[in-house]
Amino acid sequence: MELKTKIDAIDGKHDLLITREFDLPVDLLFKAYEEPEIVEQWMGTKVLKLENKKHGSYRFETTDPKGNKHGFNGTIHEFIPNQKITRTFEMENTPFEVQLEFLEFEQLTNDTSKLTMHIVYRSVALRDQMLQLPFAQGINMAHNRLQNIVENLK
Repeated sequence: MELKTKIDAIDGKHDLLITREFDLPVDLLFKAYEEPEIVEQWMGTKVLKLENKKHGSYRFETTDPKGNKHGFNGTIHEFIPNQKITRTFEMENTPFEVQLEFLEFEQLTNDTSKLTMHIVYRSVALRDQMLQLPFAQGINMAHNRLQNIVENLK
């Protein structure tokens, strides 16, 4: 089965370009990243904090099947509704260093939109280490959930 979320990883580069087209208007796609209740549903995580503003921050927490809690956090550097979010992303208590994420939201038609995520890692090795995980399948599954959940908000 072909993944709808595309990941472009050029050998020797320390970044990824992730793209996905959604059957959602751009304002609803953006809302999936803006509204804590929606974020919790499609990411399968608890939103402990989400300050959607320049110099804001966020903190999410998930619980694995064994009951262990895993935290994720970052700082929001730029927040332009329905257009752009620039933020850092860090998985706590893992060997992965903080990464920089540029999320761009684009209206394609009245009912479709595109998300482009440019993720920058500190090194090629860190980026490649991330790609060894089931990263592509995981983000595709999350985006599928986003599509299904937000579609019901129309």
